[in-house]
Amino acid sequence: MANISTFFGLNTALSGLKASQAQLDVTAHNIANAETKGYSRQTVALHQVIGVTIPVGATWGNAGAQLGGGVDVTAYQRARDLFADLQYRTQSTVRGETSTLTSAMESVELAINEPGEEGISALLGQFWDAWQEVANHPEDAPTKSALVVNAQALVDSIKAFDSNLAAIQANAASQYDAYTSSNGEVLANAAAIAKLNDQIKALTAAGQQPNALLDQRDELIDRLAELGQVTITELPYGSLQIAFGNVNPPLLVDDTAAWAPTAPATTLYAMPNPGGKLGALQDISKAGGIIDNYRADLNAFVNQLVTTVNAAHGAPFFDTTGTTAATFAVDAAIAADPTTIRTTNTVPAPAGANDVALAVAALRAGTADRTYAGLVLRVGTESRDVQRRDSAAEAVLQAASDRRTSISGVSLDEEMSNMIRFQRSYQAAARVMSTMDDMLETLVSRTGRVGL
Repeated sequence: MANISTFFGLNTALSGLKASQAQLDVTAHNIANAETKGYSRQTVALHQVIGVTIPVGATWGNAGAQLGGGVDVTAYQRARDLFADLQYRTQSTVRGETSTLTSAMESVELAINEPGEEGISALLGQFWDAWQEVANHPEDAPTKSALVVNAQALVDSIKAFDSNLAAIQANAASQYDAYTSSNGEVLANAAAIAKLNDQIKALTAAGQQPNALLDQRDELIDRLAELGQVTITELPYGSLQIAFGNVNPPLLVDDTAAWAPTAPATTLYAMPNPGGKLGALQDISKAGGIIDNYRADLNAFVNQLVTTVNAAHGAPFFDTTGTTAATFAVDAAIAADPTTIRTTNTVPAPAGANDVALAVAALRAGTADRTYAGLVLRVGTESRDVQRRDSAAEAVLQAASDRRTSISGVSLDEEMSNMIRFQRSYQAAARVMSTMDDMLETLVSRTGRVGL
């Protein structure tokens, strides 16, 4: 029979007691952080202990054996799935882009105000109606004045729409610069991640598990993924390399160093199609982008309106230098004296002659109207498409978030169940210890006494 310490069983029971205590401590930590953003549920990793090796010949049949010595706590692990994180961040990039585009398109739709009583379509219709009234009453000065008022209202509405588009474009550019400037969110997050990499490396190399720091780093990476494409490479001792936007310089974070712009640069490097919120802001603000194309269509409409009306009028009705939305204006002479509006080409003009006014009124539903209708249709179609994409992206992101939460999130029901389970384990280990203590007391107090 092998020699086994009298206190061996006590140590075994004590290890179970300590393991149950550790599990209860982690359960309490999970419950306390159930509502903490970015927190990952933690678990205790246990490993059985081989306490005593019994040599061959010491047991029945001359066999050997290994007697278990209890349990050890080997790690405090985060419940985290790398693939679930990858899916979530990929979808977060897509949703960051579609939600930003949706917001911009909502602003465009508010600016265009179609259909609406104050929209350009309605004012354009009133403009043609005013020309028809002039054709009906070619010698009536108040009717000509009313035409100028309607024309000016149309001009103001077109200018306001163009100004609103320019403001949306400028706001997107401003947001992009704010995110990517030397003190913006992208580089601030990069610096914070690099600092966390340094701390995580040191603790991991020392054999510790910096779960709280890992959670902080993952939350920063999630935010970066919303702003643009993120590519992560794992390094030894828990450190990371992060490429952002997939362009030069290739690494936003390289181990414990974060990329920073050097003088005189003040903003992040140019990123072609970085995806995410930044990619959408680029599409909105850049030359040849979404808003630029709308403004180009609006300018084409204004140019056609100026050209066709002036040609039919036989003299400038609109300022010939104002062929863009920003410079669109009623001719100064017409604005100063509406009676100079031409109604006929006949010289001298017979009473009631209205061939010019009829020619201008006949431009209704012509090239200019169709061009503007095409712009309205384009805005509406692209807005619906972006909203559809955003709804789909939101649904996929929510599914990815739910999957990740099912792995990393804290379920209070599950934790309560675990708490009861670990409590029972603790009580059982304590009962084993007290039972062995009674046995040892019997052994110590009665050994060597005669007659017992």
